[in-house]
Amino acid sequence: MPSAPEKIQTRAAAGAATAPGNVSPTEIQREIERRRTFAIISHPDAGKTTLTEKLLLYGGAIHLAGSVKARRAARHATSDWMQMEQERGISVTSSVLQFEYEGMRINLLDTPGHQDFSEDTYRTLLAADSAVMLLDNRKGVEEQTRKLFEVCRLRRTPIFTFVNKCDRVGVSPLQLLDDVEADLGIACAAVTWPITDGTSFLGVYDRLGGALHLFEKGGDHGATRLPDRVTGLDDSKLEELLGGPARDRLVEEVELLDAAGAAFDEGAFLRGEVSPTFFGSALTNFGVEPFLRRFLRFAPPPPPREAEGGEVPPDHPEFSGFVFKIQANMDPKHRDRIAFVRVCSGRFDAGATAVNMRSGREVRLARPQTFFAQEREAVETAWPGDVVGVHDRGNLRIGDSLSAKGGIEFPGMPAFSPESFSRVIVPDPLRRKHLDKGLLELSEEGAIQVFFSDGDAGPAPVVGAVGALQFDVLLHRLEHEYGVVARLEPLPYRDARWVTGPEAEIRRVASGYDSRLVRDRAGRPLLLFRNEWVRSSTEERERGKVAFHRMAPEAA
Repeated sequence: MPSAPEKIQTRAAAGAATAPGNVSPTEIQREIERRRTFAIISHPDAGKTTLTEKLLLYGGAIHLAGSVKARRAARHATSDWMQMEQERGISVTSSVLQFEYEGMRINLLDTPGHQDFSEDTYRTLLAADSAVMLLDNRKGVEEQTRKLFEVCRLRRTPIFTFVNKCDRVGVSPLQLLDDVEADLGIACAAVTWPITDGTSFLGVYDRLGGALHLFEKGGDHGATRLPDRVTGLDDSKLEELLGGPARDRLVEEVELLDAAGAAFDEGAFLRGEVSPTFFGSALTNFGVEPFLRRFLRFAPPPPPREAEGGEVPPDHPEFSGFVFKIQANMDPKHRDRIAFVRVCSGRFDAGATAVNMRSGREVRLARPQTFFAQEREAVETAWPGDVVGVHDRGNLRIGDSLSAKGGIEFPGMPAFSPESFSRVIVPDPLRRKHLDKGLLELSEEGAIQVFFSDGDAGPAPVVGAVGALQFDVLLHRLEHEYGVVARLEPLPYRDARWVTGPEAEIRRVASGYDSRLVRDRAGRPLLLFRNEWVRSSTEERERGKVAFHRMAPEAA
């Protein structure tokens, strides 16, 4: 009797011969091999959105990069499409950027760097096949980078490292590599190396290709591609090109790396054990193109996906995928709602139906689109690794599994307990219906969580967020997207846990000092605590009577 994983593999092999829906095994394999789906993770202000812009620039997807620094200019970062992002110069929601480059189909998932939006980043990482860890060369590994790296480590996601801002004097590159290994426990194999005379950044040396990329500074602040001169370490004019100190420094550091540095091993990289490391400056474009070319060479195509009953290979002939993001009002004129679906197997066809495993109902995948930030393009077909947006009337939720014939269910996405809480106050009672609609749609996006006083929907719902900056986004979007001018009344709670157990016991625990009972939209009880100490002491005292959950009970 074959095991569950073997059953899915066997079905895939059998189905490949018949290829339902006229899907040729050769065609699907070709499309899989040319897909690259990745996310960029970093601490705030490491230059993530700027790097995203430059990858698009060198990939030919845009012809003029808009720096987030130039807020007075008419241009804004391509991936920051939301009005609030453009006003503040920060990313507050994940965006999808899809483009073709040298025959490859690139799905770039740009994520917020700020820790207050870590839930959105976490969900997006589940849809990515690899990640680019962006570091500031003056700061190395920072707290938010460390948290997101742990998410990648748990999933064994292959990780690239790009050391940014090398146009500024920072930590010694050798010291930085040692610090990353000591802090994160992953070996860093330097693929490119910065060429510097100690104060000026002159270019990068591609160790695998033996090529020096010497860059010329442009006069447009990195808005267009830079010309570069490619040469080698044996060039007789190297000293003339670099200067004696820079040449001697480069030769010495390369010899040291060859002797003692971590070697790049593709198998170890795919297992998440070694990170190919690149150096550059996204702002000035130095080192971006060598990184992009190597990335496309090393990044993995879509792999098999874990599901109930075993792995689902990407060449499984039946369509399957999951919803990792919902975004309302991307088009303010039409008040639309888009569900972002990561295709995991088979071929996605416009207008086809699929079974939503949560509800057991068939849903029509209507008007599918691919995205370039806010810009859209209708799509007829998509393949494993692609991200498509389908119009949704409220039938889909984050974490839903979709499959052509049902029977394929991917792990759900957890809802994390918030750390900040406020009541939503609307002075104009005539706007209450608009408020309810806004809170419902924004909570379904995962932007905030909505709770109600126990047994009462109440005149003032309670909103919870992982980070306080999410509240600013909430008020901004309520006003500009739903016409609701609201204010928030902060509540004195900084920790929370979902609880399960006898109702009488839950109410007894909630009656204690410095705690409060609310319920989420599904009616599940959540206990709010004034601080972590109150929560931990309550949890210890009530052990065995009620159970406490960091994530919503069905995902615990």
